[in-house]
Amino acid sequence: MKRTSRLAAWLLAAGVGTLAVSGVASTAARADDGAAALAGKTCGTLESRVAEIPGSGPVFLRSYDSSFGVGQTSELPLREAAFTYDNALAVIALVACGKTEPALRIGESLLSAATLDRARRQGRLRNTYRAGTQTQKPIPPNGWWDVTANRWFEDAYQVGSATGNVAWAGLALMTLGEATGEERFRSGAAELARWVVANAADPRGPGGFNGGVQGFDDKPQALTWKATEHNTDLVALFGWLARSGTAGEWAGPEKAARGFLDRMWADGGGHFPTGTAPDGVTVNRATSGLDAQLWPLLLRGAPEDWRAALDYAEKAHGVDGGFDFNDDRDGMWVEGTAQAALVYRLLGRSDDAQRLLAEVGKEVSRGGHVWATREDSITTGLAIGPDSTTDDFRYYRRPHLAATAWTVLAAVGWNPFTGERVK
Repeated sequence: MKRTSRLAAWLLAAGVGTLAVSGVASTAARADDGAAALAGKTCGTLESRVAEIPGSGPVFLRSYDSSFGVGQTSELPLREAAFTYDNALAVIALVACGKTEPALRIGESLLSAATLDRARRQGRLRNTYRAGTQTQKPIPPNGWWDVTANRWFEDAYQVGSATGNVAWAGLALMTLGEATGEERFRSGAAELARWVVANAADPRGPGGFNGGVQGFDDKPQALTWKATEHNTDLVALFGWLARSGTAGEWAGPEKAARGFLDRMWADGGGHFPTGTAPDGVTVNRATSGLDAQLWPLLLRGAPEDWRAALDYAEKAHGVDGGFDFNDDRDGMWVEGTAQAALVYRLLGRSDDAQRLLAEVGKEVSRGGHVWATREDSITTGLAIGPDSTTDDFRYYRRPHLAATAWTVLAAVGWNPFTGERVK
């Protein structure tokens, strides 16, 4: 509103007239109203999904919503899957909405999982848990009963621990710590960060931290590639922990993760490569990732020259109405388009942010969740796991928790890496 008022004053001084001023002000007001309406709708969706789970105890939310018969998946590994990343985002989004109580119900589950894993490790957080109330201690990862095989199954990725997912859970706990003033959430985030330092630190090549661990407890498999995305998450988490009063413990890890980003930026020549190959040294130039371009710009103190990554993203990832995950531009990744809207807001490009939010607003399902994609399916250029022989990881048009949470963050204007509102 301040920008509109200054512009109105300039127009009056220039003698343009009150009709033009009224038109500018009403256009800005409509944009603000649109963002507020989208925030209200998506905040309400997250709050209602928590409220639908009986009781007041810890919960995890389904990653793929099936309310009103929309988006039901027949894939047993996904039907009741509550991905850690998605639920961490839901916590942050609910706090951004001013809905701390439902955020706490999810946060209590993340804290419990961070405190003790079935492998008797503190900080060993799994990629996926089963949605619903969480009464078991330790909380088991997601699994399902296969009637045909007549036995219980688990998925190698879902029981693994991806470094980025652990970091996002830590950011969610830090967000709750600041919202409630309770030290136990910050302590839980620190446990997660210590697990990363102990299990994913990798000094090879550009240094930084690798992808984590995948596979079953009796045969864990190290993920030796390194991701720009993961190291960005860690810069945010380590930095936040350092600012909370324990700088001595986290200065080194933060420097290592930030050093990785600096190397990727230098090697990218105006953008961020996705990371390294499994050797931990060779820069991966096979594909491009939107989050690798956008997320570093959300970091506190991000260098101004990194903004060139957004210019690159517009050219390499831009599609009609928004952005694709990778640079083949085969469709709109709605979650990433919301991320871009938040980055635009942070950089003061409010018109671009509102334009993207208007497009994201078209992708709200009947159940209230935001669709993951606009098209039926889009590629990412990435593999599901180390045993994949192709780039088999895709996004599908399903009502998605993370897409909904990122829409909240963009519409409200909340930076998940700092716990602060953006203008």
